[in-house]
Amino acid sequence: MRLTVIRHAQSTENATKDSGFYQNPRPWTDAAAHALSRDLVGLTPLGFRQCQWLRRVLPDVAGHDPHLFSSEYRRALDTADLAMPGTPAEVTALLNEQHYGAATYMTFEELFATYPDTQHDRQHNKHVWTPPGDGGESLAVGVMNRAGAFLAGLDALRAPGAVAVTHHTTLLALRSLLERRPVTDLVQESRERKLPNGAVLVYERRGTVYHQVDFAEPDC
Repeated sequence: MRLTVIRHAQSTENATKDSGFYQNPRPWTDAAAHALSRDLVGLTPLGFRQCQWLRRVLPDVAGHDPHLFSSEYRRALDTADLAMPGTPAEVTALLNEQHYGAATYMTFEELFATYPDTQHDRQHNKHVWTPPGDGGESLAVGVMNRAGAFLAGLDALRAPGAVAVTHHTTLLALRSLLERRPVTDLVQESRERKLPNGAVLVYERRGTVYHQVDFAEPDC
């Protein structure tokens, strides 16, 4: 089994994070903020170019006729559709971005003023921080459990390989399980340098263990 994991191409949220989506006070309700993030945030022109790059490289790195998975978020769905045109994606919430609950699109200033009990974990223990409000999930529990369920489901896959289009935080959880590394190490690495949008990680399963065999990132 070959598993190719992709961080979705650059979205408008990635490109304008400090100027467009995070406002103080936040002008949206919790539910509206999450719906905006999930359903409306699409790709930038650079994101489209990253998808063109993915379309060129995936046939070589992902193997023949892989099963395509995507999260439910528009930016992941658009990446899957543009990177592998003509291949229907199986959409799964297991690959969704971490649910930030009431913290979705809140600035740190507003978040810590509204939910002061969350400040220490958000600043110092991000992996165990559980966002306040309905649906909020931590990386160490909620996201990690989803990542584990996704990998377990691959056992029943009737295909030589799989491609999974997902998000930064969920990618950290997948990497922790696939590479058998503490998620805290990966969180620290991501503070120094995040995997870029459109980055590709390729793993091969030998017996019950996955091994990383390839890595590529967009040249645009």
